[in-house]
Amino acid sequence: MKVLVAGGAGFIGSTIASCLIDVGHQPVILDNLVTGRREFAEGRPFYQGDIADQAVLDRIFADHPDISAVVHCAALIVVPESVTWPIHYYRENVAKTLELVDRLIARGVTRLVFSSSASIYQPNDEFSVDESSALAASSPYARTKLVVEQMLTDIAAATPLRVLSLRYFNPIGADPKMRTGPQMPAPSHALGKLIEAYRHGVPFRVTGTDYPTRDGSGIRDYVHVWDLADAHLRALDAFDSLFAAGGRSTVINLGSGTGTTVFELVEAFNRVVDEPVAVERSPRRPGDQAGAYTRGARATELLGWRPEHSVADGIRDTLAWFAQRDRVLPDLAGL
Repeated sequence: MKVLVAGGAGFIGSTIASCLIDVGHQPVILDNLVTGRREFAEGRPFYQGDIADQAVLDRIFADHPDISAVVHCAALIVVPESVTWPIHYYRENVAKTLELVDRLIARGVTRLVFSSSASIYQPNDEFSVDESSALAASSPYARTKLVVEQMLTDIAAATPLRVLSLRYFNPIGADPKMRTGPQMPAPSHALGKLIEAYRHGVPFRVTGTDYPTRDGSGIRDYVHVWDLADAHLRALDAFDSLFAAGGRSTVINLGSGTGTTVFELVEAFNRVVDEPVAVERSPRRPGDQAGAYTRGARATELLGWRPEHSVADGIRDTLAWFAQRDRVLPDLAGL
């Protein structure tokens, strides 16, 4: 199978591409390298360009007319940044996805796996959700994901397009073969900032300690990025069967099914490293929310998927990646 991976030079997209290669599929990478890395596309068919650039897309499909599916991972994802620059986020995440989908339909490519987000949910009092839970996106970033899902549902209802939206929870870890990993110079997620604090010997700042959780810190569902990649592989393999009984679009949560608070993440981290990291409490950031974790087993029922890696595995693999990131991405040395 040949698969176009939009955003395939980013952390998650490149890991999905590696997983596809490992089982004999052929990813074709499209990335504008705003946050992605050229190094992550090495040895893979790569096109630098925007998902809304018609000329680039036409060149890709001219070179690879046998592309049979698209995994769409291209998006901006930093919540506080989206609060500051909502127009930019809606343009990049929503408007450009519309242009991409228009070209896919014109080219007869009707299988689309969309990287969505669990941040669109309204958690219950226990902070657990499933695919039927109420939706209440709480930041411009999350709303772009929700708007795209709704847009794709409408398009799929009126065209040959079929859409599987995979709602990610909180990816951690790295490619176990250390081909790729988190590439941002300044991580925006909790584990990245925790490792940053560990490396620099400073306290880790817990942003928000007044949530109605069991210890006051935010709660997350951490899922290893390699498990996420495996879910995409299974989604592509099962894609046609998912829609065999009718329907044009559906959603599946991808999470571990276990809620871990930020303080619990710090405890797990300190059990792995040699020198424990101290904690510093600070206020919430703009756009932050308490978080949620998935319940139910839809991914298992429909894809035969369940996560195989623990939070500790994710911490160890992330640490292993950061230990050699400077070799893969030398311009980030010392950051």
